Amino acid sequence: MSKYDPLASYLMRQPGDRVPLTFSEIEKVLGRPLPASKRYPAWWSNSPTNNPMTRVWLEAGFVTEQVDIPAQRLTFRRAKRVERPAGSGGLDRYPGYGAMRGTIRFATDLDLTAPADPEWGADG
Repeated sequence: MSKYDPLASYLMRQPGDRVPLTFSEIEKVLGRPLPASKRYPAWWSNSPTNNPMTRVWLEAGFVTEQVDIPAQRLTFRRAKRVERPAGSGGLDRYPGYGAMRGTIRFATDLDLTAPADPEWGADG
């Protein structure tokens, strides 16, 4: 469970497609202060590799827009409806998670601990 999951729960409970919030309102929902990096617009980008909180709002079906750093406010916009599976206790994973699973295969006799260069381990 992520420390940012309360934000996902809050966003998913909102009936509208747009949820305007101030940074202090987000901190109240989280029950903790936002990191110092909140002052950088890039921190609020919608890249799933950006930071843990970004993944939480994306997995909840929202994207950020109208980020106003000086005024410390932004709007979350619903990008898609996300339903939590009953009893899951958490959010589904990012859709790309595990996309490459099963695509890499190794020969059964391959020793992954052996040096790639046979001369590397040679005394000499």
